[in-house]
Amino acid sequence: MNLKTIATLASYELRASLRNRWFALYALAFTVLAVALSSLSLSGAGMFGFAGFGRTAASLINLVLLIVPLMGLTIGAQSLAGEREQGTLAYLLAQPVSRIEVLLGKLVGLGGALLAALLLGFGLSAAVIAWQGGAVEAGRYGALVVLSLMLALATLSLGIFISAWSRSGALAVGLALFAWLLLVFVGDLGLMGTAMAMKLHISTLFTLTLLNPLQVFKIATVNSLRASLEILGPAGIYATRTYGDALNALLIGVLAVWVGLPMVGAYVRFRLEGDF
Repeated sequence: MNLKTIATLASYELRASLRNRWFALYALAFTVLAVALSSLSLSGAGMFGFAGFGRTAASLINLVLLIVPLMGLTIGAQSLAGEREQGTLAYLLAQPVSRIEVLLGKLVGLGGALLAALLLGFGLSAAVIAWQGGAVEAGRYGALVVLSLMLALATLSLGIFISAWSRSGALAVGLALFAWLLLVFVGDLGLMGTAMAMKLHISTLFTLTLLNPLQVFKIATVNSLRASLEILGPAGIYATRTYGDALNALLIGVLAVWVGLPMVGAYVRFRLEGDF
């Protein structure tokens, strides 16, 4: 594995992403909404009842849960399937590059584009807070940014996995949108319904929560704000009492698994398929 090759491929993916109209639209939407929510949260009531910075962070958490997974999944879904249809993937793999270098180059390059979009949105949001006289707690705000990036990488990795197993770009994007709906809307409702219908033990419910990277992100960010996890229901209370100060380390580890595991699955598909 050649790091210089990975860096070259990543640089190409980064430039291509920044020229992509859909990515530009996503980045613009995230930035505008982040700035608007930050401005409104300083004067309105907070969603979770936090004061000051916590009120703004609570709004940004909900924004990240909606927009960032959509960005990561759809951009990742287009990464391989679209090039396969156009024939550029076969041309790329005919060069002296390995499949693992191609996958890592795409992950790093597309991840860099997502990072740029997040930093733009969060940076302008922090500027608006400061301009309106609010206080930005750098440590907690930084934790929110880092966890948002990890969520972006996790969903990007899942999107690349979907793309690797799809035969067309349209199918990959369709599956990515379905996965987004499943993670965002079915996740909470499905867990609540399953817990009530099957009378799950609280430990089982928490384990099922870890299977959704969005839920993992939500618990980690709320915990990083040093707020009570009671707002997340029984699973949040159980997590605090069981893991204590080690909870965030556990959640970050789970997000890291969500980044790595889909990439392993994409690589397996890459190796098995011989018509590239």
